[in-house]
Amino acid sequence: MNFRLKTSSATGERLLTLQANTGLTWNVLARIAVALSLNDPSIPEAAPDRNGLEIHRNALTGEMDFVYKTLIKQHSKRNVSEEEYFPELFNAHIERGMELLENEYRYAGNFEKLLLNLLEMGGQPIGLSR
Repeated sequence: MNFRLKTSSATGERLLTLQANTGLTWNVLARIAVALSLNDPSIPEAAPDRNGLEIHRNALTGEMDFVYKTLIKQHSKRNVSEEEYFPELFNAHIERGMELLENEYRYAGNFEKLLLNLLEMGGQPIGLSR
């Protein structure tokens, strides 16, 4: 079982840049990226290189590892081995999702608008109190 993955150099840069711009930690950004990627029904492509950030599995998935694995298996519509899930598919979803997240940030123009856009994408009502 693998407990580490390495992002591509481009994704490593995206994570660090968005962290600086938003104040969100890279692991939170990576989780958002995976969610955005899972929203696309196609299977993401593998990372073009592995020269970026090295990330420990527990920092990404924590106690919810089984949830992420289930989501990725369901997205793949097949049984996925442990080695294929992490780091291969998980990393591929981070790669695609970080590109999507970076584009969303550019479109929004600032952190507050990014959050509002992400909430709207998730179907959350905006401006309503609980």
